[in-house]
Parts: sequence; C-alpha cells; structure tokens
Amino acid sequence: MRHQPRRDSRGILDPHRLLRRVRLRRCLPAAALLPYVEHYWLVDWRLTEPFVQRVVPHPAVNVVFARHDDAPETAQIAGVGLRLLSITLAGSGQVCGVQFRPGGFRPYWRRSVAELTGRRQPLTTGPGAADPTGAGAPPRAAVGGAVCEGTDDERCAALDAVLTAWAPEPDPVADEVIALVEKIRADRNILRVSDFARRHDSSVRRLQRLFLEYVGVGPKWVIRRYRLQEAIEQAAGGPQDWAALASDLGYSDQAHLVREFTAVTGVSPAAYARSLG
Repeated sequence: MRHQPRRDSRGILDPHRLLRRVRLRRCLPAAALLPYVEHYWLVDWRLTEPFVQRVVPHPAVNVVFARHDDAPETAQIAGVGLRLLSITLAGSGQVCGVQFRPGGFRPYWRRSVAELTGRRQPLTTGPGAADPTGAGAPPRAAVGGAVCEGTDDERCAALDAVLTAWAPEPDPVADEVIALVEKIRADRNILRVSDFARRHDSSVRRLQRLFLEYVGVGPKWVIRRYRLQEAIEQAAGGPQDWAALASDLGYSDQAHLVREFTAVTGVSPAAYARSLG
C-alpha cells in the first residue's frame, strides 16, 4: 500500500508552466478508500488573465468539486476522457478532485462505467447509498458544508466523508480489474492485449468486457494511453532519440509514435519538446 501520492506529471502538458500559475497538491484518501481512490487533487488559483491548461486524460473517472470566484460550488462526475482536455482558468477559484483508480468507481456507480465515458454530468444525478435505485445522489450532507473550504486537511476530510457515506459496494471483480490495470501501468513490456490475456489465463473477449464495464474503455486503449503518457513525460525532458523511445514503448517505429503523439496532443513529440525549452 502506498504511503505517498504519486509525484509524476503524466497526462499534464507543460507541467512546469501549470505549476507557475496554480497551486496543485495531491493527497491520499483515508485508508479504507485506498482500494478505490488513486488520490485527491487540490488546485487553487488567483489569476490576472485567463490561463489554458491541456491534459491527456487517464483511464480513470474523476469526481470534481469546484468553486469559481463567488459562485456556488458545483460537483461533477467526469468519465474517462477520450480526447485532449482543454481547461480554462480565470479569476480565482478552488477545485477538490477525486481521481479514482481505473475500475475503482464501479463499486460506487454499481453499473457499467462505460455509460460515463467521454461525458460529464452533475453529481446530483449520480447513484448513492441512500437510493438503491441509483437515481439519487450520494449523501453530500455528510460534509456539513462546501467541500472546497478550509485547509487542505479539512478539504480532504470532506472528500473522505462524501466517499465513505456513498458506501461503495464490495466487488471482487473490481479488485481484479484494478490489479490488471495497475500491471499495465507499471510494466511497459505489456504491449498486446492477446499476450496480456494469456498471461492471466483469460480470453481477450473477457478482458474487453470487463474493462468496458469497470474502466469505461477497452484494454487496448488503456495500454496505448499509458504508453503515450510516458512518451509525453519523456518528451518534456527535452529532445530524445525518438526512434529508441518508440521502440522502448512498444511502437512499431518512430513514425507510429509521431502519428499517435500528434493525433492526441496536436503537435509532434519533437515540436512539443522544443516548445518547453
């Protein structure tokens, strides 16, 4: 079990530029929530001009509480994003986000997570423990107020209260899927779904079904997304031997890496590396 949240910047384009303009912190949830939650992420900003941040989404569901200037706090469920996400920040504000582990939102949602993929919806339409039909909302009243108020510890405690009161439903299949996705993330030698399925005594069809229901996207998409995020992180370090990087990450050749990198981010890996210099 991890004792610290991850420190990598995967998925964030030009992370140093982001950190010069906003305060970003990651915190771990309460121990009982660690099987489901990757980390909490807290963002605060006070800007004199609008700032645009681009993010290559992880294969994960997020629940996001946000407050901008003096407007009331909002809450959304964000399914797995299939495209580059562009976020504009202006004025002042706070965000308290929950990044679930891939597969970890299914015990809360209690039906196929694929219905959320590529979508955002108000949290008030989500399922909750107080309403077994799935038509109601998780009991935010457990917080006793806004989530985006107070110290970091108080904001994390408010998120703990929401998720604990929402009462995830134990699901051994979710545990299996979460472990499978973690292996894909950690082992860059996993390149083909067929090989991965054989290694785990499963069929490709079963993996596809489980990943769609529990993660929201298929296993091939997960593999490619993690490898691309690693390529983006490597490119942020400056010009690379792109052919060697492509081979290392399982792309068929340098051109394959360039095509996929450009299709998702809008720029080639070389152009991205130069833009950060």
